[in-house]
Amino acid sequence: MGMNLSSSSRRGKRSRRAAMSEINVTPLVDVMLVLLIIFMVTVTLPAVGVPVELPESRAAPVEEQPDQVTISIDRQGVIYIEDAAVPTGGLPAALEALDRGGEPPLIVLRGDRSLDYGRVMQVMGELGRAGFTSISLVTDGSVTPP
Repeated sequence: MGMNLSSSSRRGKRSRRAAMSEINVTPLVDVMLVLLIIFMVTVTLPAVGVPVELPESRAAPVEEQPDQVTISIDRQGVIYIEDAAVPTGGLPAALEALDRGGEPPLIVLRGDRSLDYGRVMQVMGELGRAGFTSISLVTDGSVTPP
């Protein structure tokens, strides 16, 4: 009975818990996984909204640069600088209007796979004539090796 009295007297007093010295990382891991999924989805989205069916290649990918300018040529041969369509015959004037800020920016050229090779060469010739010497051709890198 003495044992019961001493245990009941302990119940009457408020027992204090020791301060928790460990950090619960489960919420942090949950948030990081959600951010990782969002990052993976947004990185795989196309950088430019012009729908172009790119030719396939096994070339190594090139890193994007912040000052690059994307030029796209769609299936009908319409030229786009970023998302804006260039009127027929207006490419030289549109290239002159690009902000160069010292040295010319990197030009990323996206051409539809169904285009005539001559059409792509015409655009590259205009780029060279305007003084843009650093041109990258974009392809679809999803080709499996033979």
